[in-house]
Amino acid sequence: MNIILLGPPGAGKGTQARLLVERLGMIQLSTGDMLRAARRSGTEMGRRVADVMDKGHLVTDDIVIGLIRERLLQGDLGSGVIFDGFPRTLAQADALDDMLAREGLRLDHVVEMRVNDDEALVQRVSGRATCATCGEVYHDATKPIPDDGHCTKCSGTTFNRRGDDNADSMRTRLLAYYKETAPLVGYYYVKRLLRPVDGMGEIDQVAQEVEGILSASPLPGAAVRTA
Repeated sequence: MNIILLGPPGAGKGTQARLLVERLGMIQLSTGDMLRAARRSGTEMGRRVADVMDKGHLVTDDIVIGLIRERLLQGDLGSGVIFDGFPRTLAQADALDDMLAREGLRLDHVVEMRVNDDEALVQRVSGRATCATCGEVYHDATKPIPDDGHCTKCSGTTFNRRGDDNADSMRTRLLAYYKETAPLVGYYYVKRLLRPVDGMGEIDQVAQEVEGILSASPLPGAAVRTA
């Protein structure tokens, strides 16, 4: 099963992706992680990535699609793939559809994590920290890092904070999302792939909704895996 988690920054896509990996054995394909791995790989694609990044340019869509294709063809994809951070634009969505079709694969579901309170998203993201070892998410107000400095999940002691996890940067990221990525909602609705959930709900409640969607059969006319 191939799925996309769609929603604005702070909606909880990363958290839900990690839960799907843990509970269902799915594979999370993060374009950021793939770009970093490609750069270290020494392959032809890796050299292309390194050349672009070293020049300070944005990696082109065709390179990202090429990396995704390489990973899909490697096999060992568990019970399915979660696309994380891609697509972000209509052009990228078209390119992803075309590539999957060429390889005999298509999307099963696009889970839209809906939110109706941008200020709540700003508060959710501001003060966020992530365990560098296992990815567990903490928050200064709602789930602070334990006093002993150890992650409650893996006992790690290193925590990362994104430089743009602050109110001003978050509002800029939200503007970019609504301008560039939100049109994908209509795109996938027309393709009968869109499945909405309440992105502002409690983590376990959202997880149950998402897993319920994935356990259901695709609607008639929806794109499905063919290989």
